[in-house]
Amino acid sequence: MTNLDELEAQSIYIFREAFNRLENIAMLWSLGKDSNVMIWLARKAFFGHVPFPVVHVDTGKKFPEMYAFRDRYAKEWNLNFIRGECPPVEDIDPSLPPAARSAARKTEGLKWIVEEHGFTGLFAGIRRDEQAMRAKERVFSPRGEGGKWDFRDQPPEFWDQFKTDFPPGTHIRIHPLLHWTEIDIWRYSLRENIPLIDLYFSKDGKRYRSLGDQDITFPVDSDASTLEEIIEELETTRVSERAGRAMDHEAEDAFERLRAEGYM
Repeated sequence: MTNLDELEAQSIYIFREAFNRLENIAMLWSLGKDSNVMIWLARKAFFGHVPFPVVHVDTGKKFPEMYAFRDRYAKEWNLNFIRGECPPVEDIDPSLPPAARSAARKTEGLKWIVEEHGFTGLFAGIRRDEQAMRAKERVFSPRGEGGKWDFRDQPPEFWDQFKTDFPPGTHIRIHPLLHWTEIDIWRYSLRENIPLIDLYFSKDGKRYRSLGDQDITFPVDSDASTLEEIIEELETTRVSERAGRAMDHEAEDAFERLRAEGYM
């Protein structure tokens, strides 16, 4: 087996284990490269069909290309698609820095969706290598009231032995891509020919490494206009994947506060 085969097999195992052990689960779809790989893997895990709802927590501020992608592939992949809205930024904690405050709208919007539909588990497409706080995550991660995350109180996961027998009422986040890296995502997308949003490819010397809201996400310098060129670039670059995310340049603890409150 190649490295990609091993990653794929592990993620498929996580999907099937969660589906077997947990009730009323859903998948978060950010429309970016990671969550598109996650949907692709879920379709493989369940023989071409995603057997649980796919949720987009919509801030109303995504790029037009992202909305066009969502509308097309929600139909083409025959997804049980749910769109959730977010509160206005004025309703969010004013002590947060501006970009983090804007991003926190998704946390509150997600709480609304979970409460409305009674989801007890959510698949999320985060990776350990993406951000330092996410490196502390578990594959099966229990959450407290309102989706709050206590990274100091997480179950051990040695030798890929996952704890799945949580007390009734526990909300669980499941992370099938936690063991992947950014370059793994691109290599797998190339191998599988997974559809991608054009914003990831260079235009006039700029491209997006990470996609979020238009007003808090910016492109980085790059001439990589194909998947092969992106992979080649990532083999040597020292630029952080989240270099174009405004909130990652704000107060040092802003992202930690967001994650603790339930941010994806």
